[in-house]
Amino acid sequence: MGLSTHALDTMHGVPAAGMKVSLSRVLPDQLESLSEWVLNADGRTPTPLLSTQELQVGRYRLSFSAGDYFRSLCTHLAEPLFLDVVHLDFGVSDAKQHYHVPLLISPWSYSTYRGS
Repeated sequence: MGLSTHALDTMHGVPAAGMKVSLSRVLPDQLESLSEWVLNADGRTPTPLLSTQELQVGRYRLSFSAGDYFRSLCTHLAEPLFLDVVHLDFGVSDAKQHYHVPLLISPWSYSTYRGS
């Protein structure tokens, strides 16, 4: 399975289709960029971010371009935005397991959890 994500726009009650997301590995002194995606109509990437063979024990960061997403919907928001790029840092302790890291987002709040 590996690593997957999706984003839900809680302001509009829809998947965050078109939101950009990037994945990096967090190393002691740098970020290693692994991939970039645009979420599909379901607010998901069309394939896993990393397969089980690619997933390694360690720290990762998902970066969601929430500000660009809400601007693309012509959502009137005061500048500077309260939330622009949302970074989710998380750890993988068992690379044999599947890690699903969703984002529930509005212009003013977000939450995440380890899904299935």
